[in-house]
Amino acid sequence: MGDKRNIIMAVLLTGIILFGWPVLMETFFPDMVNKNEAVEQSETTAASPADGSVPAVSTTPGSAAIGADAAASTIRTLPVVLAENPRVVIETPRLMGSINLQGARIDDLTLTDHTTELAKDSPPVRLFAPTGTKDAYFSRFGWAGDGVTLPDDKTVWSTDQSKLTPETPVTLSWANETGQTFAITLSIDENYLITAEQSVTNRGENAIALNPFGIISRVRDLDNVPAGEADSWTIHMGPMGVFDGTANFDTDYEDVDEAGTNGIAANATNGWIGFTDKYWLGALIPVSKAKVEAKFRAGSGNIYQAQIARENAQIIAPGKVLTTTTRLFAGAKETALLDTYKEQYNITLLDRAIDWGWFYWFEKPLFYLLNWLFEFSGNFGIAIILMTFVVRGIMFPIAQKQFASMAQMRAVQPKMKKIQEKFKEDKQKQQQEIMKLYKDEKVNPLAGCLPIFLQIPIFFALYKVLMLSIEMRHQPFTLWIKDLSAPDPMTPVNLFGLIPFDPPSFLAVGILPILMGITMHFQFKLNPQQMDPMQQQIFGLMPWILVFIMAPFAAGLQLYWTVSNVLTIAQQKWLYSRHPQLKEQMAKDAEEKAKKAAEDKAAETN
Repeated sequence: MGDKRNIIMAVLLTGIILFGWPVLMETFFPDMVNKNEAVEQSETTAASPADGSVPAVSTTPGSAAIGADAAASTIRTLPVVLAENPRVVIETPRLMGSINLQGARIDDLTLTDHTTELAKDSPPVRLFAPTGTKDAYFSRFGWAGDGVTLPDDKTVWSTDQSKLTPETPVTLSWANETGQTFAITLSIDENYLITAEQSVTNRGENAIALNPFGIISRVRDLDNVPAGEADSWTIHMGPMGVFDGTANFDTDYEDVDEAGTNGIAANATNGWIGFTDKYWLGALIPVSKAKVEAKFRAGSGNIYQAQIARENAQIIAPGKVLTTTTRLFAGAKETALLDTYKEQYNITLLDRAIDWGWFYWFEKPLFYLLNWLFEFSGNFGIAIILMTFVVRGIMFPIAQKQFASMAQMRAVQPKMKKIQEKFKEDKQKQQQEIMKLYKDEKVNPLAGCLPIFLQIPIFFALYKVLMLSIEMRHQPFTLWIKDLSAPDPMTPVNLFGLIPFDPPSFLAVGILPILMGITMHFQFKLNPQQMDPMQQQIFGLMPWILVFIMAPFAAGLQLYWTVSNVLTIAQQKWLYSRHPQLKEQMAKDAEEKAKKAAEDKAAETN
């Protein structure tokens, strides 16, 4: 029984670590958690070393539109900044914003399908914002090189259109005094993909060497990250890319800080680079099959930059044109859309921008099942309930084997008691005899634990799906559950909102986690009582411990667990009717337990 107790303890601790650790860290050590991520930007220079590498993040005031050192002291409101320079309007079914003609920066993007809060009058989510505002975040395309005048972040470009739409591309152009004409043709689809075609026409007398580049720049104050937006061991948020066919989840903002202006470089053939948040992504995707260098850099003023360029400068002879195409993804990480872009444009592992984690192979099919059930039912809460039926149906044969194993274990318990009494002083011999008994009786003591181990990846996969899927964001269920991706807001701690008090997350126990604990308590009551008092105590306390652990998690996850418990109880009732010997043994165990408790009480009285 000692082995089984250790297994149960291991399962309990694994569950607490998997699902409770992030909550404990955010509750008691918020500074440590919040130090891993953030969201703001600034600018870079267009000058470059003679080797044609991408320009570093500007750290000198005056060399950028808003210098890194000056950005924090010159924060202005968004309307003021947007009115400072001429702009080209961006208008699509899902994106609204503008392009700053000074510097040719895509620095004003809002996602019209997604609001910042649940309220109906909540503004749309803003992804990109111009330099000089609090949450600056933008993309820019340019050229690096020596011996030729290049457009930079101060250059004011001409445009052939006043509005960028899926039907009307926009070409920005600028010419220097030595005969080189630079152009950026921007086109956009109906979702979140912008294509930038950079071209240089050399009408000068001499050949020139240039290296086109693209950057995404943002400012992120790592000491003031909003709740729920910090990088953690379960969800990666921050610098990310796919390099040489491998998704990189290991680089965070602190790593980029340590590298400074030298940066963290990698090859990105058929890959991409950018910044990922929980639900949003800004990424540069080179179209050319030529090898490019991708790099993350950091500058002062909390500036972080992702950039791509070819490894070597390109020679442009007189009368020739150099053209380079890069795609920019700027939008919501919608699973089906990322999969479509991945297949349509052969973008390596773009779907991994969603940090599915260890059980990626299982989580995506689970998501598509849940999404299909949502499309069928029209309500994500009902979809979760239907999916619970599917999962329990798949697990049903395993549950039958579990109950059969429990019946076998109960049948051999009298013999086990004799062995324990006989070898009370010799634990090693006791274990040997018990293992021999298992072998002789063809009993597998681990069979009853199998469903628990199988539920861990299922539960963790569902946790990731509900936490990461933007399709779940702001989805209501019924009554007081208005957002299944957020914790249950109705808690008796403040008398369901009657008392003007917002309890901390670990005390804000909602109705769903309480129902989850109650159903789990009755579920354990239907299980045969364990012989070991330690096991009895663990199973007795586990439901109430998990109530507090699960309280800060998504209501959708709490709903799944509660419904799963109810189905398990119904399943147990039915299986007891198929295994009457197990129910009889439970009754005998209950009688023996009551008898022993009475004897112990009498002994204490005497």
